[in-house]
Amino acid sequence: MSGGPEVGALEAQEARLVLPRFTYEDAWTLGTLLVDMARERHAPVAIDIRRGAQQLFHCALPGSSPDNDAWIDRKRRVVERYGASSFLVGARFRAKGTTFEASSRLDPDRYAAHGGSFPVAVEGAGVIGSVTVSGLPQAEDHAMVVAALETLLSSYGSGGAG
Repeated sequence: MSGGPEVGALEAQEARLVLPRFTYEDAWTLGTLLVDMARERHAPVAIDIRRGAQQLFHCALPGSSPDNDAWIDRKRRVVERYGASSFLVGARFRAKGTTFEASSRLDPDRYAAHGGSFPVAVEGAGVIGSVTVSGLPQAEDHAMVVAALETLLSSYGSGGAG
């Protein structure tokens, strides 16, 4: 898998990470999970969580820069447009033997199909927002978001997260 995870594995991740709900408190819980993970790794990231057009959580950690906020916006727009993670969208283009930049016909200053933005999907409602991390290599940004969503999802079963 020299080009990163396979499309099927990324699609399975998204199918698995559908939440029963997503409240303001859940956004806070998810955001603080990501901050804690980033601090443990000394990761110089910015974190953004949105529901629709509303920003529910944002944090920039030491070592991040305004450039990370620009990457967040570009990756988040891909999630909003395609309803899939920015990493998956890029992988789908690569699986067709092309790139997002060459074939999407979208402005690369506004859209980036690089890993790190993931759809917030709720049972019965579909994609209602996004969670994005920027500052690490794209596969690591993606993996951090997935790990936090897995932790949040498992907390619902144990009576946590809101």
